[in-house]
Amino acid sequence: QVHLEESGGGSVQAGGSLRLACTIQGNIGSPWCMAWFRQAPGKEREVVAATESDGSSSAASFAQGRFFISWENAESTLYLEMNSLKPDDSATYYCAHEPTRCIWLAYSSPRAYNSWGQGTQVTVSS
Repeated sequence: QVHLEESGGGSVQAGGSLRLACTIQGNIGSPWCMAWFRQAPGKEREVVAATESDGSSSAASFAQGRFFISWENAESTLYLEMNSLKPDDSATYYCAHEPTRCIWLAYSSPRAYNSWGQGTQVTVSS
């Protein structure tokens, strides 16, 4: 069992940047899959990016070239670097963990993950 806690959200103008952090306590296991999801009001939770223990990562089409996921093992922290933010990026962002490889999961589905953080709000103004 792991505990996840997000931080780094806030309000930013369009074109700005934010870095979200997800600190993880507990045994993350090996292999593992970690992901960032987001959910805007009235919309379904959607995957932003995912990474797994072999170092590979993937990003949703809307995130490619703008958002970058990374895992810092020494800090037990999952990061999401977000650049060129748009108002449509406004949402609550969540991190998720599952102790298996992403390729063995429907990793883009929130139903694939059992461990979640509480979320951090990102608001992008035009």
